[in-house]
Amino acid sequence: RIKASGLKLRFCTNETQATRENFVKKLQGMGFDISVAEVTAPAPAACRILKERSLRPHLLVHNDLVPEFAEIDKANPNCVVIGDAAENFTYANLNEAFRVLIGMEKPVLISLGRGRYYKETDGLKLDVGAYMKALEYACDVQAEVVGKPAKMFFESALAEMGVPPEQAIMIGDDIVNDVGGAQRCGMRALQVRTGKYRPCDENHPHVKPDAYVKDLAEAVDVILQHL
Repeated sequence: RIKASGLKLRFCTNETQATRENFVKKLQGMGFDISVAEVTAPAPAACRILKERSLRPHLLVHNDLVPEFAEIDKANPNCVVIGDAAENFTYANLNEAFRVLIGMEKPVLISLGRGRYYKETDGLKLDVGAYMKALEYACDVQAEVVGKPAKMFFESALAEMGVPPEQAIMIGDDIVNDVGGAQRCGMRALQVRTGKYRPCDENHPHVKPDAYVKDLAEAVDVILQHL
């Protein structure tokens, strides 16, 4: 319905457990009309930064995401890239990343998002942000966040669409990363009461969505009614 209306559409995801290709295949299997070119994701953005700055990463990421870094030199690492590594977040793997960082004169930590938790079919799970904070604390370093809620991430999606922020609306379930991140970029934002949404989100001290909707379908109704 969004595409049929003539509006431009972008899928902004902090998905770091799969390549964009596999992420798109999953959504296509659910019936979504979506292509890789319509997805803005952290890993490709991180690869651009690594190449621009001649950085060689030690990867602490999910095994299924590693192919996104195939063209990146990873020998003799001079930075750490952390994503939602799921079962790879073992003490040994975190400690290895810590040792790489603590051995640098000026540690560089790049995080593919800073989400606190996310929801899967079996419940809420710790996200990359919790582990990013552990490395920040241990190494006295501030991570460079690539992905929501980083302003650069939203600006990249807007640039790809050729749309100014005041003409864009973000729809998401995360009060901080989706709604807050988009609003700081000058966009409007709707929060769906699905996914990781919790009623306490509506009492957030700093972030207030432009509107709440019960689900994605209602968000589309609201947007199309105001064209």
